[in-house]
Amino acid sequence: LIVIVAFSSCISKKDIVYFQFGEIDQSKVSNKYKTYFKPDDLLEITISAKDVAAVRPFNLSAVTYSTSSNSAIGVAQQQTYLIDSEGEVEIPVIGKIKLGGLTREKGIALLKSKLSPDYIKNPHINIKISNFKISVLGDVARPGNYMIPNERITIIDAIGLAGDLNISGNRKNVLVIREENGMKIKYSINLLSNETFISPVYYLQQNDVVLVEHNMAKMQSASSNTNTTLFISITGVLIGLLTILTR
Repeated sequence: LIVIVAFSSCISKKDIVYFQFGEIDQSKVSNKYKTYFKPDDLLEITISAKDVAAVRPFNLSAVTYSTSSNSAIGVAQQQTYLIDSEGEVEIPVIGKIKLGGLTREKGIALLKSKLSPDYIKNPHINIKISNFKISVLGDVARPGNYMIPNERITIIDAIGLAGDLNISGNRKNVLVIREENGMKIKYSINLLSNETFISPVYYLQQNDVVLVEHNMAKMQSASSNTNTTLFISITGVLIGLLTILTR
């Protein structure tokens, strides 16, 4: 019984080496990625132009005020805009606009169309998601939430941030859970295959969850307990007694 348990716990090299089979179809590999704005995103919107006075109302600063002196405390920071459940943000002067579901490029184009030429001539606009994060959970060295400052991260990068999979992590079925159109969609990635590089979730989006399952040996080990050891011990004693009695 001990030998059987030992062999069932063994992990083969073919179960742990990344990208060991399959060819990389270079025609399908792309280094381009798109970030789509979603509800609950906090956006830093910076607008600039030659006319500094014209852009000032659109670049509000967030500061803390003292109730006693009625003066600002600390260093002013760029105001952020929260995308609401309807995908809208409220911009000073021009009011609500819908950015949810748009890429950065389309969001910038929409803002430009609202500002120019009525308010600002030839504005330059930059939009950044200040709360871009992903989560890596399960059988990894450092599970947790990770803030991504540049909004560009691959699933390989995410696993690296989490300290890589433990030796007992299931590399054949790593799940990525993503919210699309208000629904939670699951994608499966086999890290042993080179097809990882052409997966639709190779580039992660904000709030994606990467879930690494335990492999079968780890799950079998978790299901066993001290009763198993006791059972093996009792079985050994009984076999010994039977051997003595049958002599």
